[in-house]
Formats: sequence, structure tokens, C-alpha cells
Amino acid sequence: MPKEVNTIGFIGLGNAGYHLAVNLPRAGFNLVVRDADPSRAQTFVDENPKSVAAGEKDENAWKEVDVLITMLPNGDIVREVLLGEAGVAKYLRPGTIAVDMSSSSPFDTEALNSKLKAMELPLIDAPITQTHLHAIRTGDATFMLGCDSPEVIERAMPVFKAMGKYVFPMGKSGAGHAMKTLNNYVSVGSIIALCDSLVAGQKFGLDPATMIDVLNVGTGRNFSTAYSMRDEGLTRRYQSGYQLALLIKDMKITKDVIKSTGFETGLPQLALSYLEDAIVGLEDSADHTECLKGWERRSGIELKKSAQPTESVVEEKVL
Repeated sequence: MPKEVNTIGFIGLGNAGYHLAVNLPRAGFNLVVRDADPSRAQTFVDENPKSVAAGEKDENAWKEVDVLITMLPNGDIVREVLLGEAGVAKYLRPGTIAVDMSSSSPFDTEALNSKLKAMELPLIDAPITQTHLHAIRTGDATFMLGCDSPEVIERAMPVFKAMGKYVFPMGKSGAGHAMKTLNNYVSVGSIIALCDSLVAGQKFGLDPATMIDVLNVGTGRNFSTAYSMRDEGLTRRYQSGYQLALLIKDMKITKDVIKSTGFETGLPQLALSYLEDAIVGLEDSADHTECLKGWERRSGIELKKSAQPTESVVEEKVL
């Protein structure tokens, strides 16, 4: 009978990882954490009982881990953290489940899966999305899972349930990351259409904040109108927690995934060109909602700044 999951390793306590990991000790799991910034890992431990910090060379910390989670910027870093010279995979017991929650390329994931399988370490790709801004902070994340073994997913399911509200097994290894990049592709389409509409609308004489109010009770409603651009873009707070550079990286993955299927469409490259133009002149760490600055530059106007919304968008059931 497979061993019950008691101890979880979590590597990568960035904007998303920190808030996801917080849910695990609350659910009763023991937690071993590591981050590129040791002080951030120590802060996490100070704030969360049932957790300990591990250094890069602390091999003993990983030997009792039942599930090892990575939440890192890209698949190359995930591979290095697991299989590089200082990689932790060699310290894991056979049967330990590796879970990659990063926005990685599904092709990188398939290659990583083959390497880990040779070490008797099953891999689940488990990227996240969310129904509302900062849902990951309340245990309401959405997970998309890819794995060659339904039994491995079943064993790890309590871990996902501790961090998320919705969990969707999508298919074989890499399928979770394929779904993630296509989800982001659809989201980017709405971001670009919204940015176009806001600058064109203001030039015509419309108020941007009122435009978003209309969209949110009409057929144009989407995540950006309801949350990110509404709360962070037009208010110029730019604190959605997701970087524009990461969105560009995701669009490059989307382009590769769609191309690999043999289907032809020009939209991925067009979306990528808009986003790459928008990041010109911005910091590498720029929030994705700062892409509005690119549209302002191209349109020759500055969008009217709106006040921080005091009410959330009403969620209605469609029968």
C-alpha cells in the first residue's frame, strides 16, 4: 500500500509559491522549504509552525520527504534544481513524488519525466490558475495535472486539495503544462483586446473605469476586467503578483505548443509582438498590468487613473 503523505518539500517561495505553501502546514503537513533567498525561507518558517528551512547542501532534509514541490520561474531552473550538480533528486527516496507547479514548457516536462522515471521518482506537472485575483492566498487555486500514472495523482491528491479548490487531471506527463499555456493564451487575448479598447475608448471620449464597469456586466467580462486591470492596471498599483516577463515567456511556450500540433494560426506571434513591445523601457520585474504603458506609448495618450474599487464584481450563476 502506498505510503501516506506526511512531509512535503517546497522549493521556490516567490509571489505564488509562498502563498501556496502556507496552506500546507495549516492542513497538517510537515514542510521543508527552500528558496534562492535564504532569508525568505527563514521568514516563512518563523511564520508557519510545522515547517523547517533547508539549505542548498542540506541533503538530509530531503530524505524523509514524500512529495517534493517546485514553484520556479521556468523549466530550465526546475531541471537544474532537481538534476543539476547540487540537485536534490538524488537525495529523494524511490517513490517520492515530484510535483512541478511552475509554468514550464510541456516539452521540458516530458524530458524531465523521463529522467526522473529512471530514478524511480514519478512526476506530476501541476501548474496553477485562479478564478479571482489572489485566490492562491485562500486555498482556492485551480490545478491542471499531467502525469503518466492515475495512481500517483490519487496519492498526491490531499496535497492539491490543501492548496486548491479545483483540480483537473488533464492526461499524460506534460498535459498540465500544455493546458496552463493555452489558458494563458486565452487570457492574453482578452488582455490585448482590453488594452486596445481602453485607449481607443478614451480617444473617442469614453471613461476607462466606466468602460470596465460596463464590460463587467456584459459579454466582454473576463479576468482582466473583473480583477487585474480593474484593481491594478487603471489604478496604477501594478500589484497583481504576476510579471509581464513571465507572461511573455508563457506566450513563447504557447507558440511552440500550437506549432507542434501542426495547426497554423498567426495570433500567438501577434500577441507575443504586442507584449514584447509593451515591456520595452520597463523593469524586468514589471507587473503584467504595466503592459498598459506600452499601449499608452503607442496611442500617444495616458489613460485616466481610476480609484481603487471598493466593491468586488458580483458573481452570478448562469442557469
